[in-house]
Amino acid sequence: EVVNKVGGCIVWGGALDLAPADDLFIRVEYPLAIDPLLLPSIMSKKRAVGSTHVVVDIPTGRGAKVKTIGQAHALAMDFIELGGRLGIEVECAITEGEQPIGYAIGPILEAREALEALGGRGPEDLVDKATTLAGILLEMVGETNGKEMALELLRSGRALEKMREIIEAQGGDPEVEPEDLEPSRRWADLEAEEEGRVLWINNHHIAEIARIAGTPSDKGAGIMLRVKLGDHVKRGEPLMRIYAESSKRLEEALELAEELQPIGVGGRRGERMLIAKVKGLKPHRRRFILER
Repeated sequence: EVVNKVGGCIVWGGALDLAPADDLFIRVEYPLAIDPLLLPSIMSKKRAVGSTHVVVDIPTGRGAKVKTIGQAHALAMDFIELGGRLGIEVECAITEGEQPIGYAIGPILEAREALEALGGRGPEDLVDKATTLAGILLEMVGETNGKEMALELLRSGRALEKMREIIEAQGGDPEVEPEDLEPSRRWADLEAEEEGRVLWINNHHIAEIARIAGTPSDKGAGIMLRVKLGDHVKRGEPLMRIYAESSKRLEEALELAEELQPIGVGGRRGERMLIAKVKGLKPHRRRFILER
């Protein structure tokens, strides 16, 4: 009904019972941080909603699910083959996965950043990725210069206007502004232990810390990155801010962040060979969240 009215909608698959068996698997997989059923999980939902053209984003790099370009190409071929069997035209985009896109992780923080991007104030990498993927889809259905077309929709304000139409059609506040979306008031910063440049950002560790903080079930929980790869930081400067809706979750998330050090700071890459020293045996703790 919403799609017929305004031409689009915002949904979370689990809320619509699109693939009930997959939803059950996800409830088990997410707390354990595993994802063995990637292809069927994604494509079952596309088939359920009647998609005819699909662009699959495959972030690739250290800390991403897919580590190498070779693995990404193999996965892309699997998606395209499975799409063919389901009668869906599929194209895949192998994208930069060495660090999170944008700065926000968590429901409210990501929604705020998305509204900022639609209003012309979003991070460059987020805007580039969104318009690139949209451009591929536009070209799949016969348009030319898809990315430029997507950028023009963004610059003209038509994309934001359409988002507000969708929000209103789904019962939300169409006048909502980014500043209206406030995360939890409980927060703590992870600070740089030395001066230097940001050498790496481990996506997997960032996601693990965000889970411990309470995302996505706690809407006000999450992480705001303060740096990107290559940025120069001084000792004591914040690398990221962790939000949580309870003091206990915040304490646990900060403790994990200090243990994992998901953002590496140092001199020029290759200038110093030592990354870290490991002394003695340390018990390995694998954390998971039991949702009730």
